[in-house]
Amino acid sequence: MNDNKIAIIDFGSQTTQLIARRVRELGVYCEIFPCTVLVDAIEKFAPKAVILSGGPASVGQKFSPKMPTGLTDLNKPMLGICYGMQLFVNAHGGQVDAVESREFGRAEITTDPASLLFKNLPPDLTVWMSHGDQVHHLPDGFETIAQSSTCPYAAVAYSPKQFFGVQFHPEVVHTSDGKKILSNFLFEIVGLLPSWEMKSFLQDQKEQIRKQVGKNKILMALSGGVDSSVAATLIHSAIGDQLTCIYVDTGLGRLNEAEEVENLFKDQFHLDLNIVDAKAQFYDALLGVTDPEQKRKIVGKLFIDIFALEAKKKNQIQFLGQGTLYPDVVESVSAHGGPSAVIKSHHNVGGLPEDMHFQLVEPLRELFKDEVKILGLMLGLPKKLIDRQPFPGPGLAIRILGEVTPARCQLLRKADAIVREEIEEAILKEEITKNLWQWFAVLLPVRSVGVMGDGRTYGETIAVRCVESIDGMTADWVDLPKSILGRISNRIINEVRGISRVVYDISSKPPSTIEWE
Repeated sequence: MNDNKIAIIDFGSQTTQLIARRVRELGVYCEIFPCTVLVDAIEKFAPKAVILSGGPASVGQKFSPKMPTGLTDLNKPMLGICYGMQLFVNAHGGQVDAVESREFGRAEITTDPASLLFKNLPPDLTVWMSHGDQVHHLPDGFETIAQSSTCPYAAVAYSPKQFFGVQFHPEVVHTSDGKKILSNFLFEIVGLLPSWEMKSFLQDQKEQIRKQVGKNKILMALSGGVDSSVAATLIHSAIGDQLTCIYVDTGLGRLNEAEEVENLFKDQFHLDLNIVDAKAQFYDALLGVTDPEQKRKIVGKLFIDIFALEAKKKNQIQFLGQGTLYPDVVESVSAHGGPSAVIKSHHNVGGLPEDMHFQLVEPLRELFKDEVKILGLMLGLPKKLIDRQPFPGPGLAIRILGEVTPARCQLLRKADAIVREEIEEAILKEEITKNLWQWFAVLLPVRSVGVMGDGRTYGETIAVRCVESIDGMTADWVDLPKSILGRISNRIINEVRGISRVVYDISSKPPSTIEWE
């Protein structure tokens, strides 16, 4: 691993961590550095190559992120992605300008098959574009290795500096051969060997937890979801009885969720699990609140307050365990100091008070969801738990658009149970063969007229969301068969009193997010 590693320079892209995920998936160790890093730190890290991420800025802006001074003098092979490509080209005398019509979505490019970057790939590729600027003039010595009808320099190369640049994003799944393009850069161009494995991460995290915690105890936020379950199991494997697990029944969970968590972890796994009934506290705190960011911060703060209270009952526990993942961090704020735009706050990292008395233990902070699942299986967790679909920390509070009340929670709980039941049954019957990531219901702040029997109704509206994804960073809506949609709609309207209309969400991520709030 020490001889086969990559440095990724973060210029604020929302998919910088996804680049790291893809590199690690290919068996190459990597670390992310902010674009403000001193080149001495990169030199000390001693990478075999450097990847320049995308970013939201324009290279011509006065305060736009720049490459670390002296980075190109290291004479390492480089791959520039989107903004990273534009920045390198601009620094060498090329011209980068805004395009008349910004380009977001799939595009078809024609590549130069002689280029090592596109080795063993067909000449025509489908890629994912996401940019408002592009290169309009190349510096001397640069060559074009891919182009499209709207982007004459979709990929470029500069041999003197071993530089390759792509205007598209090979790290996202929408680029059909993106993984192969990255593989060609790592193995054909740089000459690396795949030497990084999950078992190395597991051992490193155990040692790090023991070093951080010592003989102290950890209070673990256990929700029963994949993230907290894997985190708790990993922490327990490192420090054993020093771990105490807390399940907070917020009243914002899915149907029968509290009972299922208690049965699985307390009765079957025999963990030290304490159930805290806090439904009234959460409902009171959310009364009248409609802003999604405020909801998240309220839920996050109340979680911490409750854990602090529980800690006082357990001999001043100093550490708080959390199942924070890479996507949680990147969508809240750049984890490594880069200029990422804030998309939304997550309860794991948002709303924490400045005087918080807990030190955080977050062993999964550098992992994506599919890595967490692999780790969970390595730790011996049951596959049924590992395959459980993601559920947001704030729970139904951010799937209820508008005010959160016990009555609205109960409406959504019942509708959501029907959505999950019907889709899971369709999966078993192989009516659905897509790689589903999440499927759930959302309660909208929209009332509409309906007719039931001979009477007029004025009921609530449920939106059904079903997406396919690999890691949650990008996602496509699933074209569910009409028969399944029909069953879901009929059951919700017939079985959930108060719902008179059901709609289906057909937006992808990006530009939308998977959750509505």
